[in-house]
Amino acid sequence: MNPLIRPARLVPGARVAVVAPSGPIPEERLQAGLDILRGWDLEPVVAPHVLARHPRFDYLAGTDADRARDLQEAWCDPTVSAVLCARGGYGALRMAELLDWTAMRAAGPKVFVGYSDITTLHEAFAARMGLATLHGPMTAALDFLKNTRAQEHLRATLFAPEQVQAIATGGRALVPGRARGVTLGGCLSLLAADIGAPGVRASARGGLLFLEDIGEETYRLDRYVTQLARAGWLEGVRGVALGSWVDCDPYDTVRAMLLDRLGGLGVPVVEEFGFGHCDGALTIPFGAAAELDADAATLTLDVPALA
Repeated sequence: MNPLIRPARLVPGARVAVVAPSGPIPEERLQAGLDILRGWDLEPVVAPHVLARHPRFDYLAGTDADRARDLQEAWCDPTVSAVLCARGGYGALRMAELLDWTAMRAAGPKVFVGYSDITTLHEAFAARMGLATLHGPMTAALDFLKNTRAQEHLRATLFAPEQVQAIATGGRALVPGRARGVTLGGCLSLLAADIGAPGVRASARGGLLFLEDIGEETYRLDRYVTQLARAGWLEGVRGVALGSWVDCDPYDTVRAMLLDRLGGLGVPVVEEFGFGHCDGALTIPFGAAAELDADAATLTLDVPALA
């Protein structure tokens, strides 16, 4: 697995598009997030359907076609330097095949930020465009609105990525050791859901795999990891970093399952790495060559996340 194309870092005054590829957004939270972006001297542009709701399914921010159109038009707008997701939820799977990936490739690289359900799009950008992305806080998500660490780590990644080229988390080794590879991953259930879909990479071979999830019982998490393993998706992975498991079973139970399922891979595994749905979530670049040190709970990028 090779490092992916790095987009350019942001500069003051940059226009950034805010899109909702998945779930609907409360307007007051959107406005609060836009205020933070304006405070960073960015010019946010809200896509037309960010506040929309699907006519039948209220868990979707508008129709699949509208959500796809918003993302594609934002990406293909030459005046936009970054596309930021407003929130996760569910829906990216439904619209991924509606995007014109050829047109988006032709538009060139730019920054893309999101997590949770946006995992599907991180994988799509990697597999279909060869583009590095940022697994980080979303504009209308509560953690971004209320947590200074989440805000500042994303801000540094966007504007001065060399300041966060080494990411230290306070986690601990589940399986000790160091490993080098290219970062990838996201929400465990979404990675499992992607298996067999068009335009999805066949495995995490050569990668440093980042996994987290929310609101899942342990047997379901077990099933997702086992599904990845049975599909051969974990073959050749170099190391694993585990993030948050918010609203899952007690962590000792989840931890025991993860050790059982991942410990036999023979690679370093670090837990409580501080990304995902937790408070103060760190921004993790995907598609970056890096070293993972499970004992020190650090990720050190070979070069800054953005060019």
